[in-house]
Amino acid sequence: MNKMAEHKKEEFSKKEQDLAAFAKAMAHPARIAILKVLAQHNECICGEIVEVLPLAQSTVSQHLKELKDAGLINGTVDGPRSCYCINWKVFEKFNAEFGLLFSKLKQQNNKSCC
Repeated sequence: MNKMAEHKKEEFSKKEQDLAAFAKAMAHPARIAILKVLAQHNECICGEIVEVLPLAQSTVSQHLKELKDAGLINGTVDGPRSCYCINWKVFEKFNAEFGLLFSKLKQQNNKSCC
């Protein structure tokens, strides 16, 4: 990220920055698919995720890294096995934050548009 964009980002509230980071982490269909697989199994070995997605192991690993870096999943590595699960506490936090944001936006603009 360039210095100008980084400086502008700091002008937004922490909550706005956190919501944007969460949305960015979710903004790829492969990551949505990975989260669906994890939700079905509660815990998953990376190889199992690769088996059900039309993606290479390295691509799945990169998407898992993005989700983990955003705090959306937890993971452990035990030798060649990597196990991941959804971090429901983080999801609940952002679900509440987005719900509040959408409610406020709707309240502020209750007239019809276009």
